[in-house]
Amino acid sequence: MNLNKNNFESIYKRYNRKEFIHPDPLEFLSKYKNIKDKEIVGLIASSLAYGRVEQIIKSTSIILEIMGSSPHSFIKTNSPAHFLKVFKNFKHRFTTGAEISALLKNIKSILKKYGSLNKCFLSFYNENDISLEKAIYKFAEKLNSDSPSLIPSPDKKSSFKRFNLFLRWMIRKDTVDPGIWKGISPNKLIIPLDTHMFKIGKMIKATERNDTSMKTALEITSFFRNIAPKDPVRYDFALTRIPINKKRNITYKDFLVQ
Repeated sequence: MNLNKNNFESIYKRYNRKEFIHPDPLEFLSKYKNIKDKEIVGLIASSLAYGRVEQIIKSTSIILEIMGSSPHSFIKTNSPAHFLKVFKNFKHRFTTGAEISALLKNIKSILKKYGSLNKCFLSFYNENDISLEKAIYKFAEKLNSDSPSLIPSPDKKSSFKRFNLFLRWMIRKDTVDPGIWKGISPNKLIIPLDTHMFKIGKMIKATERNDTSMKTALEITSFFRNIAPKDPVRYDFALTRIPINKKRNITYKDFLVQ
């Protein structure tokens, strides 16, 4: 399939719209005005972004309802013991309440030391790196330093799909992505490599690899960086709407844009 920038821009204009956000965990960020709440909500929602989207929405809603109107205040004012108590019955596929509690405990430690997740990530950011890969690994180690949580360990060869999704939300700014973080260029972002984007990457010859590792994510990102050097994940949301929005009769044939 021979596609050029005009094809991708056409897909972007057609599907990169707020009306296509639901159902997507990204929708939770619009419910909060405070940036300190938004980044925490984004990390929680993206960390649960696996499995059926309906269940992702349901599970995230349960957590955020317990945390109240300000997730930032909830974490700052409550203890790890309280986290364990209120989330003891939580379950999202393979994720338990104990893992959610560990994540909140680790966020609490970061907020105490850095003031925000943004500032913590910035401490590992190097503008000379071609991508955020190194910063992601260092941030993951920091976030898991107190207790293992939902953030993958760098030594497991993960593509960090869910965390790259979180970074897309935090760093990019357009009609869909809120882009609330400061100091990080979107040209460093890495494609969130889920099964949809993996199939798309193979289809458009962005990679010949047969795994969903970080190496594959970087190869596909490199393909899109050649098309959009300043914003290599620009087309991620629009492209992944195609298989997700089956009820809207969107298919892979929509790649063949005139």
